[in-house]
Amino acid sequence: MIKLVLASGAALLAVPAFAQSAAPAAAADPDARRDIIVTGIVETSERDVLQGTSVISGEELTRNLRPTIGETLARQPGVSATSFGPSASRPILRGFQGERIRVLTDGIGSIDVSNTSVDHAVIIDPLLAERVEVLRGPSALLFGSSAVGGVVNVIDTRIPRTVPADGFRLNAIANYGSAANERSGGAAGDVAVGEHLVLHADGSYLKSDDLRTGKGYLLSRAARSAALSQVGLPQPGTDEPIDFAASAALRDRLPNSAAETWTAGAGASIITDTGNLGVSYSHYDSLYGVPIRFATAVGQGQEAPRLSVVQNRFDLRGEVKTGGGFIDRIRIRAGQASYRHFELEEDGSVGTAFYNKGLEGRLEIVQANRGGWQGASGVQFFNRLFNVVGDEAFLPKNETNQTGFFTLQQYSSGRFRAEGGLRYENTDLAARTVPDDPRFFRGSRQFDAVSGSLGASYGVTDAVRFGINLSHTERAPSGEELFANGGHAGTQAYELGNPDFELEKSWGAEATAHVHGDGFSIDASAYYNRFSNYISENQVGPAICQAAAAPSGRDVDLPCFQYQQSDATYYGFEADASARVARIGGYTINADLLGDYVRATIVDESPIPRIPPARVLGGVEAQGDLANARVEVEHVFPQNRIAPFETRTDDYTMVNASVGLSPFGKDSKTSLLLSANNIFDVVARRHASFLKDFAPLAGRDIRLTLKFGL
Repeated sequence: MIKLVLASGAALLAVPAFAQSAAPAAAADPDARRDIIVTGIVETSERDVLQGTSVISGEELTRNLRPTIGETLARQPGVSATSFGPSASRPILRGFQGERIRVLTDGIGSIDVSNTSVDHAVIIDPLLAERVEVLRGPSALLFGSSAVGGVVNVIDTRIPRTVPADGFRLNAIANYGSAANERSGGAAGDVAVGEHLVLHADGSYLKSDDLRTGKGYLLSRAARSAALSQVGLPQPGTDEPIDFAASAALRDRLPNSAAETWTAGAGASIITDTGNLGVSYSHYDSLYGVPIRFATAVGQGQEAPRLSVVQNRFDLRGEVKTGGGFIDRIRIRAGQASYRHFELEEDGSVGTAFYNKGLEGRLEIVQANRGGWQGASGVQFFNRLFNVVGDEAFLPKNETNQTGFFTLQQYSSGRFRAEGGLRYENTDLAARTVPDDPRFFRGSRQFDAVSGSLGASYGVTDAVRFGINLSHTERAPSGEELFANGGHAGTQAYELGNPDFELEKSWGAEATAHVHGDGFSIDASAYYNRFSNYISENQVGPAICQAAAAPSGRDVDLPCFQYQQSDATYYGFEADASARVARIGGYTINADLLGDYVRATIVDESPIPRIPPARVLGGVEAQGDLANARVEVEHVFPQNRIAPFETRTDDYTMVNASVGLSPFGKDSKTSLLLSANNIFDVVARRHASFLKDFAPLAGRDIRLTLKFGL
């Protein structure tokens, strides 16, 4: 397969010489294309997209930079994070997480196991990101039927897109964060060898200590009450009492949350007047601790595992313009990775090992604009071979093969725009034989899914545009949802899948408004989704899991959670607005406000668990050529709509401030940023986190970031 992909990429450069110069996928200066969405297969202005979108780059990306992509994006409208400690935090879009969103690196999946469990890190380093694009809603289905919630695409420079103007370019960043004594840095450089060949190298390093949380108890009020009620009771099978009182008294510092991560990468591109073709290699190596889920009931352990993670990855990207006619350009993108992580016991031995090999490739044919009509079509292939080995293996060895065909068509006439998309996807999931463990399903399932969307927008004026989009989605169950049958330490649950699941289907509608004028802008989206065969994980009686585990003679000593299918609804909104309120000297004063809300329910049963509550965030920023300053306040409301096995989450308010300096002018790549986050050191908990009752967010965090470029 790799040879086929490489041969196809080489063929791109063999297009006849009359082809016109290929436009790069991103300009050398990312801010020059701030409002252009490049994640979509047809590049579109952000204000014309029919779904909610966010583009983060430049100073905004630097100010929000954190060790994980989830925390880096958590202040964007409609975005939250899983927050399983400071080293494992995946984005949540409109309340969807896990299998229902895709996290991409330059258009191809991260090829890790972060979708399998919230304690598994996303193998993407935000330090090396040039730009991040977030697409919420059905347009993300062009990247897979599992992306019903949306797509996060992290764009880096590992495969060069342009020839450096001066023959070379260098970008570096150094960062310090006080809450975890975090020291990190990264650098990326390109050099031109001759007229058409560009070589690239990059690397990063991060080391952090245990996270300091806000001034207060680590355990929530509910968890402390549960712990204190067990004081003096012995662990079953022993005469030793558990020190529940010590757990309830823990404050300020999150044990077992330190981390050390390093990455290295190299790439090369041939860039000509007719197109470009590039390849890259990257290595990711991390050792991080999983915060302790302190025992609050007799019979529950207090494990403190660490994860040793390694990924080796190869990527290919190519694009060529054909010179006109019906086809404007052809693109190819592919990635292959080998991933493993070891869950280490306290003595350093390997308890459970996760192995994942993945291959993903895309071929896209982009149509020329003819009379206002343009579009793109393509094919996507994905293969994953996943195996869990050890005492806590909760899945059989399994393989996923997925092939998708997609098209997106757009029509524009005057103030009117219309868009339609269609995707067919065949998915084959096979559970391989596990001779010594009879509890696992053996066999395969195959699914054919068809998803589509149709929408239109109208520009009432040059500054105001309204749109509506209707969609139907179908998603094949994942291997975890089909085949799980075992205890999972990361979620402290015995997880039980169902190999008889059917396709998950939904109908959705979304309305958008974009208002952009001189000195002000408003972007808002409201959405509704109705699911049939919605897959959720619900707590059930222990006898169900005990019966499933019985063939292997195992005892179930964890709460029993079973994947089930039912009807469900999601609806909500997100909005952000900004306005220029004054000009003082050489500075422009802007005010901004964002808010989001989502309500998710399993019909006739209960709220869906771990749904982020409503929140608002407002800020005031002074922008000048040499300096910027910003103050913002974020209020997250309490979450009282909870599933039967959840606890409510209190509200919190955070105040943040930052000052950025550009000593050589705003066009320089050298800047210094000083920020203070959670200034009042409040104890904050994200309701979507599995660990929210045991692991609060960072307390007061003073961050210093230096960026340098040539």
